[in-house]
Amino acid sequence: MVSRLLAKAAPEGREIVSVTPERAGWTYVGFQALRLQAQESETVDTGARELCLVVLTGTVTVTVDGVRYGPMGTRNSVFDPQSPAAVYVPGGKHVEVVADTSAELALCTAPCDRQAREVRVIDPGTMRRSTRGKGSNTRYICDILPHDDPTAAHLLVVEVMTPAGHSSSYPPHKHDREQPPVETQLEETYYHRINPPQGFGFQRVYTDDRSLDEACAVENHDVVMVPKGYHPVVAPHGYDLYYLNVMAGPNRFWVFKNDPAHEWMLAPQSI
Repeated sequence: MVSRLLAKAAPEGREIVSVTPERAGWTYVGFQALRLQAQESETVDTGARELCLVVLTGTVTVTVDGVRYGPMGTRNSVFDPQSPAAVYVPGGKHVEVVADTSAELALCTAPCDRQAREVRVIDPGTMRRSTRGKGSNTRYICDILPHDDPTAAHLLVVEVMTPAGHSSSYPPHKHDREQPPVETQLEETYYHRINPPQGFGFQRVYTDDRSLDEACAVENHDVVMVPKGYHPVVAPHGYDLYYLNVMAGPNRFWVFKNDPAHEWMLAPQSI
């Protein structure tokens, strides 16, 4: 039985996977991944939503209300050690994307606000890259649109590469209550990629009272929806695991709370 939190990818065709707020049963996050062949195009009217378009692979040219940006695109695989190309588009804009080569795109959306915001091409060279964890909990982070970047109204976008045999989003943490500075409420999607692509990973989503407790076997291009609760990920031996996170909530601030049952592992180790 497929988890209700798992959006399975289409193995072929233009649309890889799509999660709308209506499908997820929440308010903020929308996500779509597309495959475009060279010279194919996609149009988007942002309307009442803001958009962060991430060029996962390949090269595209983006036109917003007649203004052309690009070509943009930095890598052939999401597992290349490079930051992606990305562009932020506020609400009320007409967007056309034309693929210069075959490309994979992520369209990350959330509600816009009343503030006047500008189109922004996010320079890959300015994206903050970091390493989190240690030992078999080590993973590699690229902040595309973090919460301390004032560009967006609600959107946060980040990608993570978890080496084979490692855990990620671990120790388990959650962000489902609006109680800053202890914790903030953010919906979240995980768009998973596996290398080599025939592999799989695991993600568990659970709450303290276990009213929600689901484990998902994720395959290449699948999305896991995290409406609430802790949400750790494991990459089995032999398969690197990449995911693109999209988060949004009532306020654009990421503060998480670790599962107290597992927080012990963050304490300094005695020698």
